[in-house]
Amino acid sequence: MKIRHPWLIKAAAFTAALVVRSWMGTLRFRYRPIGPDVDPLQPGLEGRYIYAFWHENLLLPMYRYSRANVWAIISQHADGELVTAVGRYFGLHTVRGSSTRGGVEATRQLLHHGRDCHLALTPDGPRGPRRRVQAGVVYLAARTGLPIVPAGIGYGRPWRLNSWDRFAIPRPWSLMTLVLGTPIPVPENCDRSQREFYRRLVEDRLLQVSETAETWADTGVYPAVQEPPALAG
Repeated sequence: MKIRHPWLIKAAAFTAALVVRSWMGTLRFRYRPIGPDVDPLQPGLEGRYIYAFWHENLLLPMYRYSRANVWAIISQHADGELVTAVGRYFGLHTVRGSSTRGGVEATRQLLHHGRDCHLALTPDGPRGPRRRVQAGVVYLAARTGLPIVPAGIGYGRPWRLNSWDRFAIPRPWSLMTLVLGTPIPVPENCDRSQREFYRRLVEDRLLQVSETAETWADTGVYPAVQEPPALAG
């Protein structure tokens, strides 16, 4: 059942924020970059980036990076309203919209915020298909000039909801991991075939770093990973 009444959403968000904060606080966190370290919490980080991660892994970015200099896009669907309300308790900066509702206005706001801030989005949201990158992230990167950073997130043997994205809920006192891939710059003047090339590239890199993070979280051992070759140009 969807929660739609504003006061019910506010009450549910307050309760959920308390639970998420307490729950995630029991987890052990490990982070490693592949290539340059572009963690948005890193002091003195130069440049701005678009961080892309799967929709099923919203909990870690919301808990750990809400107060970073990052603006995130959240869908205008009913579940997005609840996520936005929960995020406010963590200090999350949000833009409302998606590929199906409010996309034009959301893109306009992201282009504005991208001048001074990092951006974050779930390229398979808000309705899937699961772990399939949509073209919007490539368009946004081309328009803003910000490289895309694939963010792989893993939880040790998480519980999963029966939803389109198989939303992941980490087990208390387990290991959660974050692996940031090498930033992917997208040329400003891409034609359709080039946009599809970069869409597939982002999808492949995001699948790779996700597999690395999930293996690390499940086994407690960081697997051997080779940095991908730099893109020409």
